Amino acid sequence: MGLSKSLVERCKKALLESKADILNRVRDVRKDLNSSEDGKSGDEGDQTVRALAESEALSNNERLRNQLMEIEMALSRIEDGTYGVCEETEEAIEPDRLLAIPWTRLSIEGAEIRESMTKRYAR
Repeated sequence: MGLSKSLVERCKKALLESKADILNRVRDVRKDLNSSEDGKSGDEGDQTVRALAESEALSNNERLRNQLMEIEMALSRIEDGTYGVCEETEEAIEPDRLLAIPWTRLSIEGAEIRESMTKRYAR
């Protein structure tokens, strides 16, 4: 059931590249937020626009933080040998899916099961 070593290495490389990209984006957001704090003056409209921009930046930052957490967990699964195993079905995750979304924890079937469960309990 194990994945090929070359596939795991390709996924690990993609995960590390994504991690570096996210960390750079988070750093840029922080830099932008800090520079916008320098210009706290302005009329009410300027302050509203600045507050909306800060809110959007923080929301984006939270999304990036969640994605970074998924990447870290995937790297951990590579280290402990459980990478590529679906959390829902305990079957191997499709190689094409891992290449497309290297931090995924679910196979296509597992994602469908989880989605149907979410819909069922969302009512």
